[in-house]
Amino acid sequence: MNDQNLWDERYRSSSAIWSGDPNPQLVSEVSGLTPGSALDVGCGEGADAIWLTEHGWHVTAVDISSVALEHARAAEVNAHLDWGIDWRHVNVVAEPPPTLFYDLISAQFMHLLPIPREVLFRGLAEAVKPGGTLLIVGHDPSDLQTTARRPPNPEVFYTAAHVAELLPPQRWEIVATATRARSATDPTGQTITVHDAVLRARKRE
Repeated sequence: MNDQNLWDERYRSSSAIWSGDPNPQLVSEVSGLTPGSALDVGCGEGADAIWLTEHGWHVTAVDISSVALEHARAAEVNAHLDWGIDWRHVNVVAEPPPTLFYDLISAQFMHLLPIPREVLFRGLAEAVKPGGTLLIVGHDPSDLQTTARRPPNPEVFYTAAHVAELLPPQRWEIVATATRARSATDPTGQTITVHDAVLRARKRE
């Protein structure tokens, strides 16, 4: 999952591999927040970054795939935004963002092996400003029991509680640790129920 060549080839396979809609948990968790600076980690084709910008955020969006960023820049042009998104080609495991820098950091479906995943999430937590928000969303491990298209390695899955354990309670207020059901379509075209692991936390001031 942290392989640039793999992701470049996947994004080259189609003009768009995602729906073009923002992730529903992002919309649910961020809609009530005061806009500021935001980091969209693993931005893919840019739907989340565009939605955030449309709602007043000043967004830096990073991805390991340069091809994904090409798609994202094209989507930005079509969206006719009031101001631009700062697209960056970055491996955030190897190059964590600057500390205490963002009002919001969103990482959606970053499924890595446990050690690099912990490195990533700790680095993202350090980059949130006091009073800022960390939002991490992933596929819940229960999805391995469905017909959804998911990575075959159980180690790359995590619960919201697993993420919360990385955040010292003296520094963080846990706003949400949830497993949320939503409808999805599996590779055969059937409608199924999948579950998102949702961690939202606020850094104490």
